[in-house]
Amino acid sequence: MEMAALSEKSVNAAIEAYVSGIKQIENIRNWSEEIRQLQDDVSELAVDIIARYQPVASDLRFVKAAMEIAYGFSRFGRYAYDIAEVLELGGDLSICDKGAVELTAKTTKEMIRMSVDAFANRDVELAKSVQKLDDFVDEKLRETFDRAVHGRYPEVKCALSESLIMRYLERISDHSSYIGDSVIYIVTGERSPRK
Repeated sequence: MEMAALSEKSVNAAIEAYVSGIKQIENIRNWSEEIRQLQDDVSELAVDIIARYQPVASDLRFVKAAMEIAYGFSRFGRYAYDIAEVLELGGDLSICDKGAVELTAKTTKEMIRMSVDAFANRDVELAKSVQKLDDFVDEKLRETFDRAVHGRYPEVKCALSESLIMRYLERISDHSSYIGDSVIYIVTGERSPRK
């Protein structure tokens, strides 16, 4: 849950930095590294549990899923850092319309929150709801690429920054869905079909 909170904090800070133009890359880099260290801790603990206690059935599913979920949280931190880096490289992006990113980020952040809650409460229905939101984020990414390809931006750096950030949001969305899938696996022993 500590990883979940740090992951969410990182993504929120990265989006806020992009929208406001206030750089926070050092904080986000530190949080991302802390999340990665926690992922390593989870992996070591999982291996230790498997070696010492040889869990089976639902216990083994939980340990396996915990490793996958920790990886997902680690990716949230990495993509938050990538978003912050876009602002570093792009410089002043105040001319750019940030509406599509804000709308997509709102859904993506909701997906993160829902996936964390689904895991904490072993809520299969909430986990399935996370997966349904992934289609919305995918569609917003396609729309962004279409605008970029057809030159519908005031400057190239607006097209590049929005396209990169939307791609990172789409990956965060995917990992939220994977966490939802892991929750379903923990509870039912079954996996959702991948798109």
